[in-house]
Amino acid sequence: MPPILILLTFLLTLGAGGEEIIGGHEVKPHSRPYMTFIRYVDANGTRKRCGGFLVKDNFVLTAAHCLGSSMKVTLGAHNIKAKEDTQQIIPVAKAIPHPDYNPVDWSNDIMLLKLEMRAKRTNAVRPLRLPKANAQLKPGYVCRLPGWGRKSLHAPKGTDLLQEAELSVQDDQKCKHLFRHYIKTKQICADDPKEKQAAFKGDSGGPLVCDNRAYGVLAYGKTKSIAPGIFTKVVSFLPWIRSSMKSF
Repeated sequence: MPPILILLTFLLTLGAGGEEIIGGHEVKPHSRPYMTFIRYVDANGTRKRCGGFLVKDNFVLTAAHCLGSSMKVTLGAHNIKAKEDTQQIIPVAKAIPHPDYNPVDWSNDIMLLKLEMRAKRTNAVRPLRLPKANAQLKPGYVCRLPGWGRKSLHAPKGTDLLQEAELSVQDDQKCKHLFRHYIKTKQICADDPKEKQAAFKGDSGGPLVCDNRAYGVLAYGKTKSIAPGIFTKVVSFLPWIRSSMKSF
């Protein structure tokens, strides 16, 4: 039997480092070529990490609470601790958090990172498509959440290898009941209905991938309990994403 992928969620504060995948199944190396590993330094001088995903050769999409200094992205990685030939490490030239991001209620938790140079497209590095305008997900739709994270609750650090969970989109009313700040027009919540999968502190900014498109950006969840993860709804921010990439 394949290992069960467990994710837990913590409420996040600005720069907390995000959600992190706990346990679970390893994906085929470089089968998620859009995945991006982000390193940065927060306001307290602490080294942090987030997930993200390539949306254009020189732009990465992630969560706004992952903003920091000395930002670098690693593309084409499967093992983030190894010096793989497929990896491209590129500094961030400019971070573009959404201007209405609110760290108190996590609304508009989305950010673009413009890279200092364009990524070279390879079998291991390739952008993820964004959803079509007005695209919606119905409750019960199964999506994927890839990321680098702990393999057990007691592990001292995240796994070196890319993992993935399968999450089911939840009804907006359920999410509003669990999360008083939940905004259905701007957010999606998804979890495992069997409550074996959710999200945990560590790799925010990773994509909720449905039909090979990025429908969400992992933002936050509930304190120390198995509960849905909350994703910023990408389709609601398409005009901002496109205008920002054009402007910068």
